[in-house]
Amino acid sequence: MFEPPKKISLRERLNISQWAIKYSWLTICLWLAVTVAGVLAFSSLKYALFPDITFPVVVVNATATGETALVTEAQLTQPLEQQLKNIPGIDNIRTSTYSGQTVASLTFQVGTNLEASTAAVEEAVTQLDLTPQATFKVIPLNLNESAAVSYGIQSETKTLRELTQIAKEQIIPLLRELPGVLKVNLLGDAATSDNSPANEVNTLVRFNGEDSLAFQVVKRSDANTLEVVSQVEAALGKLQNELPEVEIILAATQANYIREATQATIDALLLAIVLAVAVIFLFLRNFQATLITALAIPISLLGTSIIMAAFGFNLETITLLALALVIGIIVDDAIVDVENIIRHLETGASPRQAALIATREIGLTVSASTITIVAVFLPVALMQGTIGQFFKPFGLTVSAAVIISLLVARTLSPVLAVYWLKSSPREHSTTVESQESRFNRYYHSLLSWSLDHRALVLGLAILSFIAGIALIPLIPKGFIPKLDRGEFNIVYTAPLPNFQGTFPSQQTPSAAPKIESQPEIEEKAESQENENSFGWLTDLLQNPQKLLLNESRQVAQEIEEVVLAHPDVASVFTTIGIRGEPNKGKLYVLLKDKRQLDTIQVQEQLRETLPQLDGVAISIEDIQFIELDSTKPLKLELLGDDLTVLSQTAQKLKNRFQEMPGLVDITATGEANNTDDIVVIERSNGQRAAFITANLSEDLALGDATEEAVAIAKSIIPDSITLDLGGDSKISSEVLNSFTGTLALSVGCMLLVLLLLFGRLLEPLVVGLSLPLSIVGAMLALLITQSDFGMISLIGLIFLLGLLDKNALLLMDYANQLRNQGMERRHAILKTGLVRLRPILMTTASTILGMLPIALGWGAGAELRQPMAVAIIGGLIASTLLSLIVVPVLYTLAEDCWKKLVSGVRELGR
Repeated sequence: MFEPPKKISLRERLNISQWAIKYSWLTICLWLAVTVAGVLAFSSLKYALFPDITFPVVVVNATATGETALVTEAQLTQPLEQQLKNIPGIDNIRTSTYSGQTVASLTFQVGTNLEASTAAVEEAVTQLDLTPQATFKVIPLNLNESAAVSYGIQSETKTLRELTQIAKEQIIPLLRELPGVLKVNLLGDAATSDNSPANEVNTLVRFNGEDSLAFQVVKRSDANTLEVVSQVEAALGKLQNELPEVEIILAATQANYIREATQATIDALLLAIVLAVAVIFLFLRNFQATLITALAIPISLLGTSIIMAAFGFNLETITLLALALVIGIIVDDAIVDVENIIRHLETGASPRQAALIATREIGLTVSASTITIVAVFLPVALMQGTIGQFFKPFGLTVSAAVIISLLVARTLSPVLAVYWLKSSPREHSTTVESQESRFNRYYHSLLSWSLDHRALVLGLAILSFIAGIALIPLIPKGFIPKLDRGEFNIVYTAPLPNFQGTFPSQQTPSAAPKIESQPEIEEKAESQENENSFGWLTDLLQNPQKLLLNESRQVAQEIEEVVLAHPDVASVFTTIGIRGEPNKGKLYVLLKDKRQLDTIQVQEQLRETLPQLDGVAISIEDIQFIELDSTKPLKLELLGDDLTVLSQTAQKLKNRFQEMPGLVDITATGEANNTDDIVVIERSNGQRAAFITANLSEDLALGDATEEAVAIAKSIIPDSITLDLGGDSKISSEVLNSFTGTLALSVGCMLLVLLLLFGRLLEPLVVGLSLPLSIVGAMLALLITQSDFGMISLIGLIFLLGLLDKNALLLMDYANQLRNQGMERRHAILKTGLVRLRPILMTTASTILGMLPIALGWGAGAELRQPMAVAIIGGLIASTLLSLIVVPVLYTLAEDCWKKLVSGVRELGR
């Protein structure tokens, strides 16, 4: 007689463990192959600080015959903006207009092809119909093509001129041939050139207070910083032996910090693994079971390395954060499977029987929770813009790791359990087991009480959520935490003297000085009392760049004297003449490894002791990950039509900000403008603008500073001016908006997956209602540790969604299984609580201890990782305690409400 095929349930479809146990040797060989391939893939991964991202910028330097900045704006700047604004991929256009000159800086969307963008700009410029005297120069800049390392060249026996010749003939040609090197810039050659053309861009260099020569190795955008630096170090090591009279001194590099930061993250990762495994052993008290669970960690990480290598990712801050994050998930998957197998072994089942029964029982829960974690993190990988480019490696790495950990837990772990574990029925009770039983009875009583007082428990959950939201305004809100890198820059701008002052070589001139006639120059020369007055005039007329560099050097010397006197300063590398502007300089300050103060404290002390020089603007700034034009975190943009009103408003804001605690190094553009004399006109995306920028002191977070600065600005600016954000302030706002949308999408994807897996609304509804339970713990932890609520801590909150979802599913799925076997609902819930208590506590404890090394803030770059771990630990403690009580209550309430709703609809239908 024909029998219809037996319908296979979803639980059995997801039980790949049955297949893995049946073909156990094939399973073991498969994972051995993955391990070997993973080792090879991991060895191929490169170390970096952040993902390789292209930041394309194109600068257009245009000149015309405009007599004033206003005429130049009308005849040159505005037509240029109109022509350029429609080029595909442009994100921002900023222009600076001077008398007869316009500099337009076009920032393209991250990842845009720089060559194609440059070609599009050149084509657009050539189509402009202007006077024949107008000229244009298009300069492509890739901000990821940064200086990987800089060296000073000194000698006791050779002059700077001789050192220059050695550098040009022996050092620079050698380094240019190295893989990954884009170019090698010679710095300080202005000091050796007496007859250089007036329009030649030169620099002066000083190292530890002495005039020096230096060279700067610029890497290609797609090159790895550590590889380039290693090759340069090796080449210079050989060359140094051939040049005994020349000392090549390391002046500045990113490589040391990258090595320290990545190694510190890896060390924290390894310690997290050790602590997680130790927790598992304390709970299971079984060496073989602990080993099975522990093996899942390296195998899953090695499998993830294969995916990372395939996508071309590096071992950098973002991907290492992802790997640190997934340790908890990897351990969770293995714990849940192995713990359930042991539970059945303790009832007397054979290892094979226990593995088959346990994996079938737990398969849907583990698979559903892992798939929902992928649904949570994939939207992070799909975020747009700069933030999206940064977090694409993060989202994909997490997703790959959890999928691989699921496969390990569902295939390799049960196979090893069959071979390594033995049936061990409980015959007697140890002291530890007695304590465990006592704890179980306490939880059983609490859960029973909660089911009898559902309204009170629900009210407690709502209050905890409200408390979590109420804590948010009290938490410092930042973008990326300040890092104790042991290095920073001091940037200064000296005033320009009154002579014809815009040079063709300048890409971004500061301000066009007042033009003097030849008789006025001669009169000034005659007024000089010393015999060198005509020498000054000759230098001025023949080489104004060199004169400005020498005057700017005097400013640098006064700053260096104070900085080098600080006991925590190891070295100062000074470059005079930045991007073609001889009145600008930068001091790279390197602190000692063993120092009494951290980087921020040294910066604060120097701000108080640096000389106050007339007309000189000095700013102490952190080293940026990407060398953007604006290095200050707080930036406000004022947009309007009236230049005088813009200038006056910017000055008022600057004065008010100087009274605001925590804001330092405040500058405002357009200060030199007045009703009779418009020196420079700044524009942003086609509108006239003024910019106010500031650095932040140690105790002020970016988000808090932005909120207060915006509030002050709104109380001052007239109706004719529009306020906008720039710099890190703008990026921080965009991050929060992006993450809000991503969070909503992640939750939506997670609930949709649960709906498809369970086929009804009850489980997704309970999970959705229980998600806010982690908020109060995470916010309280951030508040206590004063960690920033920003980009990194938001990652921790997204991670918490996945873990809380797993706890809820562990409880509900087993309760459903017991009820399907005929058990009454209350009894099923109480038994579920006792059965699932141990795996939930194990996974929570192992994840918390796994995050602890990161939360403690050890090693270089710890400030960047710490907020994530703090948020996870706080959120896990609160969500675990609450979910063990609230989820069962929500489960019963939701089901009762659903039954009443269905009953009501049926009554209406009758």
